[in-house]
Amino acid sequence: MTATQLMAVVMFFMAISGALWGVWWRIEGRVDRAKAEAVQKATEAAVEAASVRADLAAHRLHVAEQYVSKQGLRETTDQIMEAIHGVKAAVDHMTARVDRIVENQVKRPTTRT
Repeated sequence: MTATQLMAVVMFFMAISGALWGVWWRIEGRVDRAKAEAVQKATEAAVEAASVRADLAAHRLHVAEQYVSKQGLRETTDQIMEAIHGVKAAVDHMTARVDRIVENQVKRPTTRT
């Protein structure tokens, strides 16, 4: 091999490796950009989640202060229990009526053919 042929081969391999390095450099740039965007979006999501968590805690406190009390809970429980007892009495009355209807029915003899 002559010096010019050797130089051509070396330049050919350098050109190929340079092209591959350029492609790799562009890929790395895109990956780094995607990582930066993902980190930014994750940070924004974390900030929003913290804001929502604080709003929820404030809402829970507001509800606890304004709407729920032991006396109110006791009154609601008493109303529910009275309604249950009323339904139970109606069911007992209905059961007694059904029992009387069944007892008063006349049994007819069945015929076999």
